Order: sequence, then structure tokens, then C-alpha cells
Amino acid sequence: MTKNISAAEIKKYNITLWKLLIGGVILFALFIVAIGFGLFGTLPSFRDIEHPKSNQATEILTEDKRVLGTYFVQNRSNVTYPEISQNVINALIATEDTRFKEHSGIDFKRTFSIIFYNIIGKKQGASTITQQLALNLFSEEGRQRNFFKRLMQKFQEWIVAVKLERNFTKEEIITMYLNTVDFGNQAYGIKSAARVYFNTTPDKLTVTQAATLVGLQKGITRYSPTRNPERSLARRNTVMANMVKEDLMTQQQFDEEKTKPLALKFSAATVNDGIAPYFRAVLKNDIKRIFQERSILKADGTPYDLDRDGLKIVTTINYDMQVYAEEAQKEAMQTLQAQFIRGWKGKNPFKDKELQIDQGIKRSDRYKALQQEGKSDEEIKADFNTPTEMSIFTWKGNLDTLMKPIDSVRYYKLLLRNAMMAMDPKTGYVKAWVGGINYEHFKYDQVKMGTRQVGSTAKPFTYSVAIENGYSPCYQVLNEPVTIDIPGSAPWTPKSGGTIPGYITLQKALAFSQNYVAAYLMKQVGPTAVATLAKKMGITSNVPAYPSIALGSFDASVFDMVGAYSVFANKGVWTQPTYILRIEDKNGVVLFSQTPQKHPALNEDVAYVMNRMLIGVVRNGLGYGLISKYGLKNPVGGKTGTTQNNSDGWFVGITPDLVAGVWTGCEDRAFHFINTREGEGSKTAMPVFGGFFKKVYANSKLKVSKGEFEAPKNGVSITYDCNQYQQQQTDTTELDKKLGF
Repeated sequence: MTKNISAAEIKKYNITLWKLLIGGVILFALFIVAIGFGLFGTLPSFRDIEHPKSNQATEILTEDKRVLGTYFVQNRSNVTYPEISQNVINALIATEDTRFKEHSGIDFKRTFSIIFYNIIGKKQGASTITQQLALNLFSEEGRQRNFFKRLMQKFQEWIVAVKLERNFTKEEIITMYLNTVDFGNQAYGIKSAARVYFNTTPDKLTVTQAATLVGLQKGITRYSPTRNPERSLARRNTVMANMVKEDLMTQQQFDEEKTKPLALKFSAATVNDGIAPYFRAVLKNDIKRIFQERSILKADGTPYDLDRDGLKIVTTINYDMQVYAEEAQKEAMQTLQAQFIRGWKGKNPFKDKELQIDQGIKRSDRYKALQQEGKSDEEIKADFNTPTEMSIFTWKGNLDTLMKPIDSVRYYKLLLRNAMMAMDPKTGYVKAWVGGINYEHFKYDQVKMGTRQVGSTAKPFTYSVAIENGYSPCYQVLNEPVTIDIPGSAPWTPKSGGTIPGYITLQKALAFSQNYVAAYLMKQVGPTAVATLAKKMGITSNVPAYPSIALGSFDASVFDMVGAYSVFANKGVWTQPTYILRIEDKNGVVLFSQTPQKHPALNEDVAYVMNRMLIGVVRNGLGYGLISKYGLKNPVGGKTGTTQNNSDGWFVGITPDLVAGVWTGCEDRAFHFINTREGEGSKTAMPVFGGFFKKVYANSKLKVSKGEFEAPKNGVSITYDCNQYQQQQTDTTELDKKLGF
């Protein structure tokens, strides 16, 4: 029997239903208000939203504003809207939020559609770009996995999204989103992603590149172009198909683009990878010291964090020259290393060198780690004699192998190291810096931090003092042993190899690095004058006033030697080698800038004559390989250097626009080439110089001159033309005869 429901009862039910509905709406509104007041978890203030706290990478820029590398906890760099390709904007809107330009932060139409799709089993995301930005800004822990926590988080996103829409334009919101999103492989933000994956800038991203990066947002691991290239390619094409649906791309263009490969130019965002890692490490320490010494602090009085505060460091490094320097090193050192090992074939390079091996063990990271673990000497010794899986450096790439740690120490003892620096002698600006052969394995910088015996590259200091004291390059000296008395010590008589017999000019003596002539000049001018000049020319290490400094018995860095030789190329003026132009905060405020110091170190006439003598080393002496092998027929001067037992090979070369120095040797001086024929500086260091300059001259955009060194405007008082000098000597002799002398 059916019970009849009266009109009064229906009215009562309707009123109750409306009360429940209205009450639910009021409760929900109060709930949202409560979330807005932070009763269910702190929300960011408007200031926090306007200035989100994020770990922003510090960028190191070259002189032409190309990114050399970054210091980061998160590799994040920000850009403005005009710096983003429209391809990225279109791909993002078409894929993530088609109604982005229409909604006010929350797309309720899409939200209810998504609820329906999820009910029928077709799971889709409902967050708008603004909501995703809100999540990125206020949620450090990311998207919650717990259903109830995620529901609460979603409501919080709504509130922040509405705040964002009220206070920022659509362009600002999409820019903030692209600056905060994670693209995987330590690339945070579109700028870092463009550099890491395609070695480009956001404004130059093509349709396919933009679609690849936007496609990553569905899953940075699953659709990673480096880990899962096939999935990434398919996802990229899906993104472009979405662009076609939204009339942001034509079908014809899609058909053309979808067949293209990913074409990655991947460069991992790590401290070890990328170009100039040694330079970046030295630079970081220098900036920390500068900020501390000058008390450069943030507005709130706290120190800057180079890994988090998004500074911009503009350096003097030239990107192309840096690449050429690293390429030249790799090309030369691969060949040289093979020669070095062949030279020791059938011989025992470790004979009587157990002390050096023991020192190598104690300097290793493995030894220090075992000590920290409390291992005894016997346990450490046993560990070093137990085969272990390890990755070792080779010029063909890292090699995973099974090796006793003590054998790896021996292996690295026979590994040649190399360092190089190039600078503009006029400005002092450092253009290229290669501090070692592989930063991942060998962190020690050999350009500025390390010093080695300089050998015959020091001879121009003695020759300069002699020229300044009236000697002509054409002056002849009998090339025979010289003994110099030293008060309180035994007399000094240098040895010599490859001696040219008889009388030779100073020009020829320098060209063929004759020790006896250098000692003769030292005897005439004295060690104090030579040591004083070396210091004036920028040598910061100890240069003792002993006669042996004529042959380079002192240690110096590549950094100082390049700076010193720049005096010759810069008309006698020493210019401080400089590599920082300025440092800006993330808002572009200049925190530090630098102007190189300068001072006269050498008479301009003397500098010009020394240039000619150094050119003579290349054209007619030990540096001739630069012409015969590398084709450097323009005016290039330089000097080779080889130290005792062939432990160190040097070459420092000069041109009017660029000066460069190269050092080669093993980590330990006890390990060296077995003969001078293979171990002299012209064979171990000069090839890197030659390879570098050949590449530099091939790039006309660098505008490195092949011209002559500029002569002093008022002429040169020193006679350097040997025909003229001979005539002067003859005239003087005849005059002496007439005067009865």
C-alpha cells in the first residue's frame, strides 16, 4: 500500500534540502576562509608570493655574456617573459591549461569535467598553470600522496592561485611558472633546461625543443630525453598534436616536425662537467674572499650564498678561446702521454721511488677516508693491496676496472699533467684558463694555485736587464763555461747541453737557450737586478737573488709567468691579470667591479727589443715548430723552458693581442721524461700553445691580430740590426785607432 505524500511534507523536505545545501555552502565557504587565514597550515603572504624564496643558481658569464657554468644547490636561473620563445608558451598552454587566458586561477568548468572523467576511470589532472605555480611556490615537500592531505593541499592551491591571478598578469604568472618548474637532470626553470638539454637560450627554443621540455612535465623520469628517448619523442609529438588542436600549430608543420629526432645537445649541470671547471673553482674561492674582505653583505646583513642567491658573475673569459684551449690540450696530451709511456717501456720508473709512492698514498682521498674510519696503518696497507672496483681517468674516457689502489697511485704518478692560461696583454683580461687535465679526478689548479720550476723561460728576465744596461742583441759572447763567485757559498758553474761552440750573438744564444751565455750575462748584471725585475714584472713567488735564477731555478705559476711576459707585449707596462669584470645580485645591482692595476716595469725600448729577440726564438730557434708544424708565420715570440731531469716543460708565447703560457709535467718531479729530446718544453708544452693559436687565428670573429709589434713612436735607441751593429763596431774600432787607443 503506497503512502500518499502531502504537499506540506514535500515542502518540508525541500526546505530541509535547501537548508542542508545552503548550510553546506556556508560551511564550505567558512572552511575556505579558515584555510585562507592559515588555520589548517601556513600560507604564503603576498610578499612571499611576489618574492618567492627559491634556490637560484649563480651564473658565471663569459665576456660575451654566454654562460660558462653555474654554482647551485638547484640549477635554477630566472628569465623574463620576452626572453621566452612563443613556442614554449604555446606548447605549455596547449598541453597543461587550454583555458589559461580565460579562467581566474581555478578552471571550474574543467574541474567538474575532470571529476566526471575520473569517475568513469579516465584519470586526468585538473590543476591549472596558476595552481601548479601555487604548488611550486608554497609547498617545499611537493605534491602530497595521502588523499586527505592532498585534498587540503588542493584547497590551499586554490586560494594561492586566486591571489596570484589578482596581483599578477597572465604573462607574469606563466613566466613565474616556467622559472620554478623542475625539468630533471638538475635543470630548474626554462633557462637552465634550455641550456642543459639543447645548449641554447629560452628565446631560441624551436617548436620541437619546446615540446620536448613541456612534455617532461608529465613525468621528468618517465619522459626524460636522456633516460627514455623513445618515450620522450612520443610525448613531444603528443604535445605538438595538442598544439594543432588548439590552432597553435598547423597540421602541415606538425607533419614536418614530428619526423625530426630529439637532437639533444645535452650538457649535465654538475660542477665537474662543462668548460673551465678549474677556473670556476678558483673564481668561487676568490669571490668568497672578496666578499669577506670587503664586507659585501645582503640587505638583511647576512652573507651571500653563491649556491642559492642567483648572482651574476661577468668574467673576462672568452667562450670560444676557452673551448679551443681545452681542445688543444686534449689533442696534444693524448699523443704526449703515449710517447711518455713508450719511453719507459722495459724500464722501472718506480725504482728508488718508494717515498714518492708512499706520499701519493697518504695524499689520496681513499687514505684519508680510511683514517677517519679509524683504520690502523696495517689495515690501510692491506686495503691498498686488495683489488677493488674503481673508475680511473684515461684520455679515452673514464675506465671502470679492477685494480689494487696502490697500483692506481702508481698509474697516476706516470700521468702527465698540463695547465695553460691566455690573456690580453693590453687589458690584463684573462681569456682562457685550463688548470689541469680533468677536474673530476684532479681538483688541484695548476694555473694559479700551483707553482713549478720555470727553467729557461726565466732567461728573458736576465736578458732584459742586460739590454737595459747597454747590451745589444748583436753583442757576441764566447760560449764557454762561466763561474760566478757567491759570497759565503761555493762558486756556481752551470752545466750546458747542446752547446754551440765559439762566439755567438745574444740573439742566437736566446734562440737556442744557451746556458753559458745566460750565466755570462748574470755575471755582468748581478742576481739582485734580475730578481728585482722579475718581481716588478709580476712574479709573486720567491725569486732569491742567486745567480742560478738566470736558468730559472725558482718556482712560479703559469698565472704569473703569463702576466710577466705580457710586459714585453705591452710596451714595458705590467697589467694585472684579471678575470672578474663585475658581480651583480639577482636584481642587477653591481656588488663588485674590478679595474686591473698597472705599472711600468721595463723601458719601452727594451720591451720592443725583447719582442724581436723572442720572435727570433720562433723563427730561427727552438720555437720553429710553431711555424713548421702549426703554420704560425705571423710575428709570434716565445721561449721554451726545460728543468732538471726534464721534470717540467714550459712554453710562454707572445703576440700583440694575446699572450699564453703552458706547463707540462707529472704531479711529482721525481717522474719525468727519460731524455731531453722528448722532454724539452718545445715538445711537451709548445704543442698545446701551437694548437690553441692555430684555432684562434682560424676564427676571424675573435679579431686577434697577426700584425707586428708596434715600435716606440720616438724610435729605438738600442741597435738590434746586426748589420748596422757590426758597422758601428767597425767605425768605433777605426776611430779608436785614429785616436791612438
